[in-house]
Amino acid sequence: MSPEKRSALMSRIRGKDTLPEREVAQALSGIALSWESHARDLPGRPDFVFRNARVAVFVDGDFWHGWRFPQWHDKLSEAWEQKIAGNRARDRRNHRRLRRMGWTVIRIWEHQIRLDLEKAMRRVRAALGGMREKGAEL
Repeated sequence: MSPEKRSALMSRIRGKDTLPEREVAQALSGIALSWESHARDLPGRPDFVFRNARVAVFVDGDFWHGWRFPQWHDKLSEAWEQKIAGNRARDRRNHRRLRRMGWTVIRIWEHQIRLDLEKAMRRVRAALGGMREKGAEL
C-alpha cells in the first residue's frame, strides 16, 4: 500500500463514536443506564462515565490499543510499533491515575464486544451493582 493510500485510509479512523462504542451504548441503553461520554476532566477521557458510581469504561480497539501486542509487534514498521507502544503506555498511566482517584476502571476490548457483548455488559453492571451496595446513587 502506498504511503498516500495508507494515510487516506488512516485519516478516516475516528477516536470516538466508533462501531464498538455504539454497540456498547446501545446495550447500555437497553438496560436503562445513563452515562456521560468522553469526560474531558478525567484522565484518558473514558468512553462511558458513571460519575455517581465512579465507574469509567474504556472501549479499546484491538489494533490501536495493542491487544496481545507482544505477539505481533515485530510485524509492524518501527513507527507503528512506537505508536501502539505509546498508546499502551498512555492507557496504563490513565488507568493508574483513575484508580488513584478512586474510580473503578473497566476496559472492554473490541474482540470481546464481537464475541460476547452480554458478558461485557455483565462486567459493567457488576461494577455498578457493587457501587449501589456501597450506597452510591446511580
